[in-house]
Amino acid sequence: MANNIDKSLPNQVTNSVAVESPEETFVDGIEQMEEVNSEGVEIVKNEDGSADINFEPGAVAAEGGEQHDANLSELLPEEVIGRLASELYQNYLDYKSSRSEWEESYVMGLDLLGFKYQQRSEPFQGASGATHPVLAEAVTQFQAQAYKELLPADGPVRTQIMGMSTREKEDQSVRVKDYMNYQIMNEMPEYEAEFDSMLFYLPLSGSAFKKVYYDEMLGRAVSKFVQADDLIVPYSATSLEDTETVVQRIYMSQNDVRKAQVAGFYADIDLGSPAYTQDKIHEEERKLEGVKKTVSQDQSDYTILEFHTSLDLEGFEDVDEEGNQTGIKIPYVVTMEAGAREILSIRRNYSAGDPEKKKTQYFVHFKFLPGLGFYGFG
Repeated sequence: MANNIDKSLPNQVTNSVAVESPEETFVDGIEQMEEVNSEGVEIVKNEDGSADINFEPGAVAAEGGEQHDANLSELLPEEVIGRLASELYQNYLDYKSSRSEWEESYVMGLDLLGFKYQQRSEPFQGASGATHPVLAEAVTQFQAQAYKELLPADGPVRTQIMGMSTREKEDQSVRVKDYMNYQIMNEMPEYEAEFDSMLFYLPLSGSAFKKVYYDEMLGRAVSKFVQADDLIVPYSATSLEDTETVVQRIYMSQNDVRKAQVAGFYADIDLGSPAYTQDKIHEEERKLEGVKKTVSQDQSDYTILEFHTSLDLEGFEDVDEEGNQTGIKIPYVVTMEAGAREILSIRRNYSAGDPEKKKTQYFVHFKFLPGLGFYGFG
């Protein structure tokens, strides 16, 4: 039976297959299975002469026996969680402080849109003032042109056949294009609205981001717009690929946080009442809209900090083939509530079974004009 296993089609065989054969055949089968094992297949020999074959050993459990996507914050001691929370929050404050001049420049630029009516007292009380709408006009024209090019009526996805074109490849490319456009335009209702908002925001700030990931709560892929002021990186960062840490700031209602806790996505920790932590950029943007948030405990949202970073986490260290710790940091996603300084989740940020442990990149960076550093020019 072992000689009949097709290595190219592992999905046709169950993840655990018992192989029983005579002794002479079993030797040949083990030799063949050892060859398969070099490709990452786990083989366990049983006392009765059979063997269990697991084609995806890392997809179910990780090194410590827990699920690969388990919330590690529930498995670590409180003192380890406390030290990690303090370190990460201080890093967040340092990263944010390093770009304070960028934030001030952006806030000053918002006033040039001319969307806010101001009572003037100079050169005399009641003097009329005007702001030329050239900036607002330029932003609107870019948004309209970019929307038409990047999000046409039949969908944004286009396909290209690599190599020699055949009728089968052409039919396949049409099916792929139609299916992906259907997913984006019908199964992801937030895609078009948030893409439109991003195109207006992009020329103002110079940088905008999309976060593409699978949402466990919704049970589907999502693509959400992330403003540049809500994505913080270290001073030394030049791109999303080479930076060690990316921090996304998310404002979540008390009900949404509780839903995530009940679903098991966040640790069930008492966070207390959310603190009012309105950012000055968000406050300026709301002023342009003519709205103001009142300080009310019932209306305040939690400030969630999502750290996409690499850690040498105590108890889950990287080890070599001999079981010795390497000291190499591993990609994780750590979620923290900023007001209470409580860590809600720690999850591995690499694919199960990946020997290189490459980080999964959720963010896409859009630049209006390439800048001298991480952010683009607006």
